[in-house]
Amino acid sequence: MSSNTKGTALITGASSGIGAVYADRLAHRGHDLILVARDTARMETLAARLRDETGRSIEILRADLTDRADVATVEARLTGDPAITLLVNNAGMSLNGTLLDNEPDQIERLIALNITAPTRLAGAAARAFVARKSGAIVNIASVLALAPEMFDGVYSGSKAHLLNLSQSLANQLAPDGVYVQAVLPGATRTEIWARSGKDVDAFPADMVMEVGDLVDAALVGFDRRETVTIPPLADEGQWTALNEQRLVMQPVLSRRDVAARYRELVAA
Repeated sequence: MSSNTKGTALITGASSGIGAVYADRLAHRGHDLILVARDTARMETLAARLRDETGRSIEILRADLTDRADVATVEARLTGDPAITLLVNNAGMSLNGTLLDNEPDQIERLIALNITAPTRLAGAAARAFVARKSGAIVNIASVLALAPEMFDGVYSGSKAHLLNLSQSLANQLAPDGVYVQAVLPGATRTEIWARSGKDVDAFPADMVMEVGDLVDAALVGFDRRETVTIPPLADEGQWTALNEQRLVMQPVLSRRDVAARYRELVAA
């Protein structure tokens, strides 16, 4: 095994798709890895290949991040292992249909995996990294965080949560030397589609990004220390304009007095 040069990256949802490609790219960049997912067999296969190709230390940590005890186990690893320098919060799921088509248990499971787990893990990593004055957190969100009308609002809302969390943490943790990035993929060719009963090939071919291209672009944004990275967005100025307008509104969003445009309704 070669000497550690970049510390250890803990990656959730690491058995396939975006998480597995992050594992590949980060191992080749010189990170040791802790792979977190439910599918131990697939993680072992990935780990064996990456050990052979890179000489890095690759550990398997089986966890179901919809289970509170398993989340606590991963939290404890983040807070207790000083070798960890990077958290990639990637694990997630989507629904087959909308809020109206799914049972409450399925909604709760999505919230547990897409919101509760990554929030708890980000918090654990943040506390550890702030104490050491270094580290990075990558949250895999979605372009649907910016387009809630397009598909199911439960999924897009969970990704909007990760975007908000990332922007807040980036602002809060930067003075302590901790970098936070939100990555917003568009439609990407991964297994999440089939698992939720959807056909990714129903989209026009020019709308679906290959997962390797997505992760490579996200890592360019990581190296540039972008807070928000949107790999499919060609015109960066569109995001810049949206974000700047949001910041312009901040000082006027809370006031004692009702805005003049609502006064007639209030009086009525």
